[in-house]
Amino acid sequence: MTAPGFADLQYGTSGQDVYRIEPAGAFSSVSYAGTERLSARKEGKVWRFEARAQYLRSGPDGNDHGEAYFVALQMPDGSFADRTDNDPDFLTILNQPFAVRLDAATLRDLRALTARVPFSATSPLGAESVLHGFLRPAAGGPISGHPTVAVRFEADGTMNGPLPGDTSALVSGNMRMAGTAYYAIDSAMMMALQVTLTLDARLAQSGAPSVPVHIVYVRSIRVLPKTPPRAPLATGDGTAAHATP
Repeated sequence: MTAPGFADLQYGTSGQDVYRIEPAGAFSSVSYAGTERLSARKEGKVWRFEARAQYLRSGPDGNDHGEAYFVALQMPDGSFADRTDNDPDFLTILNQPFAVRLDAATLRDLRALTARVPFSATSPLGAESVLHGFLRPAAGGPISGHPTVAVRFEADGTMNGPLPGDTSALVSGNMRMAGTAYYAIDSAMMMALQVTLTLDARLAQSGAPSVPVHIVYVRSIRVLPKTPPRAPLATGDGTAAHATP
């Protein structure tokens, strides 16, 4: 059983992590590109969402193929609870600062949004901090055939804790998150997301003195158009045959 207007969705996913450490001016960049599939099924009154991603990770040490798997449950009140997080590079649509699916009331509020309104969100980096900012309306439009409503978000906060994937790298400073989320008007599913998180902080690692660091995380996720079925090929005897992949 699936939600009204919902079927398995395929997304393109990409991103980039940029690190600059002062005063030495050390710089590194890692980029990501791949696809992911989102599926859902009803379990009693709860919806179970699963996202599986495959991608190429390109960095200073070369290219590596990566896989990610994330499971989240949507409760009857519309809230989400994470169950499986095997997504260290934050590339699945379930591992983002906005919900993959809105409840009916929130979608109505989003469609009626005409001015900026305050909101709060937990840090997408996993640190125990909260970002505070504003939502405001943005230009929607069709995405892969799905009419959408869009919301722009901007928020600021602090971070004190380890960097994702490196518990020995402790940072303390300020972060800023900005981007746009797009939701399908018919199904309330997220169709696209662009988000940039900027961190200006001090980095302490392996007991060395802390140094200033500037880090930028960029993620872009967008639903892909469905591949149309292949048309049958006409044969000489008037019947139809299907092309072989």
